[in-house]
Amino acid sequence: MENKNFCAICLLIGLIFIGAMLPAAVSKFRAYDRTVTVKGLSEREVAADKVIWPLTFNVVGNDLNAVYAEIERNTDAIRKFLLDGGISELEISVSLPTLSDKYAQEYGSNDRAYRYFSKNVVTVCTDKVDTVLALMPRQSELLKKGIAGSGNSWDNQVQFQFEGLNSIKPEMIEDATKNAREAAEKFAKDSGSRLGKIKTASQGTFTISDRDSNTPYIKKVRVVSSVTYYLKN
Repeated sequence: MENKNFCAICLLIGLIFIGAMLPAAVSKFRAYDRTVTVKGLSEREVAADKVIWPLTFNVVGNDLNAVYAEIERNTDAIRKFLLDGGISELEISVSLPTLSDKYAQEYGSNDRAYRYFSKNVVTVCTDKVDTVLALMPRQSELLKKGIAGSGNSWDNQVQFQFEGLNSIKPEMIEDATKNAREAAEKFAKDSGSRLGKIKTASQGTFTISDRDSNTPYIKKVRVVSSVTYYLKN
């Protein structure tokens, strides 16, 4: 009988203790539900460190051998123009000509001025961006030699690229995280709370775009980080 009474008293004490601790436990548990999610932005302007520059030209004629001879002369002239301008031989590549025979086409009349039409591309791929930028305005020198370019067509556009992303990634992530914390601290202050530890964090995708349409050789690098913080009373 005494053992039963003792067990009952212990059980009662245990229930009283649990009852006393329960409000604090619930309050602490609910505190973990109080969070704020913020986004931090980091942007940076950088110079392109690689350029792909296709120089295109057309050759027309009625004699196939003469067309190929003209293609070779023009290609050699463009190569010399580039080499003299500071581009190395290894940075120059010549694509096979795209040749069409107007008389062999099913549609269209045969009274055209020229039978053969050839589109040709000499491509520069280099990290000498400033050198290419200095050569671009001088393309008129090729025109004076009778080399008719086909312009910056849709499939042969100049491409300025930035490949040094890994060198600036750590600093940009740090800036984005700092920016997110500043926003979270302001939110906590405005809501009468204190900022706690980070609950979750995710790094957004880095994007690289032209700063504007007039200066494609200047790039804008952007990243957005999302961070969730606990809030304290």
